Amino acid sequence: MRLPDSVTGSFLVVLGAAAAYGGWLLPPVPGQPVGPNVFPLVIGSGLALCGLAIVFGIGHSFEEEEELVPVEEGQAKAAPPPGRFYGLRALLPPALLLFYVIAAERLGFIITAALIVYATSTALGARWKLALPLAALAPIGIHLIFGKLLRVPLPAGLLPMPW
Repeated sequence: MRLPDSVTGSFLVVLGAAAAYGGWLLPPVPGQPVGPNVFPLVIGSGLALCGLAIVFGIGHSFEEEEELVPVEEGQAKAAPPPGRFYGLRALLPPALLLFYVIAAERLGFIITAALIVYATSTALGARWKLALPLAALAPIGIHLIFGKLLRVPLPAGLLPMPW
């Protein structure tokens, strides 16, 4: 069953708005500018923005249209079989989590997150022209959100951030 983008995007907008509203209702911590309400507010807002992007079709032009090739009777063309280790992709998230636990203290957050973003983006099909800039910029943005906004202490390691 396939759902239209407007339905799935609207669902994400409602889910993100509910998470942001739930975070908004949490009481602030006395004496601290940032409390437990910030995390669900940030995640809910991001989820709602992603849902809006899906509803309005942003990025739809980057998708390749599926070509329908007529098949003559008796000539069913099978897709090439996936690689030998194709099924092991399911182990990537727990493997990356274990890698973070092992490597974050030694390498630091920025280098570890860059390696994780690169591995994830290439596993999802990104070419190196997209995966490398994403691996260079995403950890800095995540560090800003968690380190500055949410005040989560992140390991400095080999490449500490200047702030």
